Amino acid sequence: MRISGITIPDNKQIRYGLTVLYGIGLARAEGICEQAGVTPTIKTQDISESDEKKLRDIIEKLTLEGDLKREVSQNIKRLIDIDAYRGGRHTRKLPSRGQRTKTNSRTRRGNKRVTMGSGKK
Repeated sequence: MRISGITIPDNKQIRYGLTVLYGIGLARAEGICEQAGVTPTIKTQDISESDEKKLRDIIEKLTLEGDLKREVSQNIKRLIDIDAYRGGRHTRKLPSRGQRTKTNSRTRRGNKRVTMGSGKK
């Protein structure tokens, strides 16, 4: 099954298979299944043509994949351009939602841990 140019895995339940699309998480996938009247636990390979069409129609109305990525990057660029605090945090590759950075945020800052006090003399 292909939706928006992305192949949905056949061996997974449809609710998990839909999450390969950028912009669809588990909660949104289950909501889409409910909207289409499809059982979320059914395997992708076992879906009928009519159910597949219902899912495709619902998903194609959403902003996903490249369009969503473009929208997110434009929002970040706008924050940087208007010189917002959050834009500066993005520029410096630091957390932008108020998290502490003294001990955490290893993912954003990189894993360059240096043990204090063990420097050369």
